This record gives sequence, structure tokens and C-alpha cells, in this order.
Amino acid sequence: MIKELKEAFRFAASISFWRMAVFWTISLFISYFQLRTNWIFSRRLQSYPRCHPPISESLTPVCIITGATSGLGAAAAHALSREGFFVVLVGRSSHLLSKIMTEIKTQNKGAHVKAFVVNLASFQSILEFKSSLQQWLLDCKLHCSLQLLINNAGILATSSRTTPEGYDQMMGTNYIGPFCLTKLLLPLLKRSPVPSRIVNVTSFTHRSVFDVQVDKESVSGTRFLRSEQYPFARLYEYSKLFLILFSYELHRQLGLMDQPYHVSVNAADPGSVRTNIMREVPSCLSSLAFQVLKSLGLLQSPKNGVSSLIDAALAPPEASGVYFFGGKGRTVDSSVLSHNTKLAKELWDISDNLFMEASLDFKETASS
Repeated sequence: MIKELKEAFRFAASISFWRMAVFWTISLFISYFQLRTNWIFSRRLQSYPRCHPPISESLTPVCIITGATSGLGAAAAHALSREGFFVVLVGRSSHLLSKIMTEIKTQNKGAHVKAFVVNLASFQSILEFKSSLQQWLLDCKLHCSLQLLINNAGILATSSRTTPEGYDQMMGTNYIGPFCLTKLLLPLLKRSPVPSRIVNVTSFTHRSVFDVQVDKESVSGTRFLRSEQYPFARLYEYSKLFLILFSYELHRQLGLMDQPYHVSVNAADPGSVRTNIMREVPSCLSSLAFQVLKSLGLLQSPKNGVSSLIDAALAPPEASGVYFFGGKGRTVDSSVLSHNTKLAKELWDISDNLFMEASLDFKETASS
């Protein structure tokens, strides 16, 4: 008990803790303030209706959800299986994946579910998943395409760890992994006979970033591994900002090739949701944070918080490059920095270089 209290006091004295407590709370209020002012001044909110996925004898729509073993990912899997998707669960724990599969099939007898163990912080694991996925589509006689990819996996690591490629693990899981996975699966999304979609799950915490240096060391997170005190709150914010910049840049690139959008890209911000994202924060502090958010009426359960993800996934095909927040199909503007097209292009180029480097390293390792 004394050891736990000492750890909590040490954690509470860190810059990252106060950044979370102050900046993240303000960022959350800004998003809700936007919802309210949009309604006051325009008397209506920019919102999109949900559309049912196209289901026919020749096509069962396939949806991939990363980070599907708990929280928002599991809630999204339940919801989209009821919509008729063949839901592919992606996670790191085979035990938890089996548990979620059982729960979905128990609640929905007609659900189609498949699970793959994948570590998004490992490029090799992502490549192996792509190969296994394509083989599974052939074996099941499903159309060799995808209709929906939800990049939901994310962690809040309070200590520095590295990926097999030497990147920061939080940046690897939250941003580099989703970027690489999307690049690898984009041909399957483009091959879909009906409009397909990518949903990147981001966070209001991106609003806490007012300036960012986009270079290889920052994007890979290696710059911060050398820090005396690991700036985990700032890295988490960066990873979520990068996801939005990536979403908008991919939206622009796809729009140049394709009008109207055959593959659309949206960002989804669930707000504050009670999940296990805070598991590395001392339990007394995370419980206190959840209690404060609950008293302010800002804390949601995964079942309610998942609404913005489902809104983004089921919005009309023409809805692309949109930031969903607040449920009921509603949208708000992400931060000014997230709309910086020059920054987005620089981020894309650096991320693409990391992708190519990882591809070459994998080929060299495989051939040796």
C-alpha cells in the first residue's frame, strides 16, 4: 500500500500528469463547446445519417477492427456485426479475442466473426496478417476485398519501450502501425465493388499540440526515448494528431484519383470513455480522474462512446475527410494545426519512408 502511494505521488509530480489533468480537460471542453456553439449560431449541427452496408448474395461486407479485444474496439465489433458485417477482430491476445468472439456470437446468433492475432507495433506481424487475411478471404470464398477498416488500437504507455524496428512503442502502436496497415490493405479497399471506408480513431487530446516538429526522429518517437523523463502525454497527443493529419492527407490523395470517393477516410473522436487505456496510470489516480469526469457528465461507457466510431463508419459514401465527435452523426472541427496541408504532406513523406525502410529490412531478413 505504501509502495503504491509513493508511486502515485511520484507520478502526480510529473509534468505529463499535469499536462493530462489540465490540457486534456480543456481540450475536451473545447470539443463540446464547438458542439454547443454550432447549435446556437446555426440552429443545426453538421451531421450525417447512418447508412446500412450493402449486403447481397454476391457480397458480404468485411470489416476489420484493430484493438478489438476490449473497450471501444469490442463495442464496435458488437455493433457492426449487428449491421451485417463479417467482422474481423484484430488484437494481441488470442484468449481475449476468443472471449469477444464468443460474446458476439452469444448475443447475435447470425454473426460472422473471425479473429487474427496481430501486434501493430511490429511490421512483420502486420505483413503476416495481410497474407493470412488474403488467404482467408480466398478459403471462405468471400470477395477478395475490404469494405471497412477501423484503426482503433492504441495505448497510453507511461514508460519508454521500443518496437522490433527500434521505434517508440506508443508511436508505433498508435500511428506507425495504423499507417502501415492502411498502406498494405488499401489495394483490397480499392478492389471493393461498393464504396469502402477507413476510420481512424483519434482523440480530443490532439488539441493540446500547438506546434510539432515533423522529422524521422519525432514520427518514430526515437527523439523522446532519450529524454530523462519520458514525455508520454505529449507523445500520445502527437500520435493522435498524426492520425488526423494522415486521415486528411489520404482523403486529399484519394480525392485526386477518384470522384466521388470510392475509398473514403474519416476520423472519429469518441470523447472520454471508461476503457483500460489508463491501465499504466496508478489506479488511485485513474479512478480519481474517471470520478471527476463522471461528475462533470463527460465520462461515457464504451457502449455509448462507440457512437462516433459507428457514425464515421456508416456515414454516406460522400462523407470523407470529416471529424466525427459527440454521437448522433455530429461533427466538429479538429484543431487548426491538424488542417495544415504542408505539415500533413511532410508527415506522409516521412511515414512512407519508414514504411519503405521496414519493407526492405523485412525482405533482407527473409532472404538471409
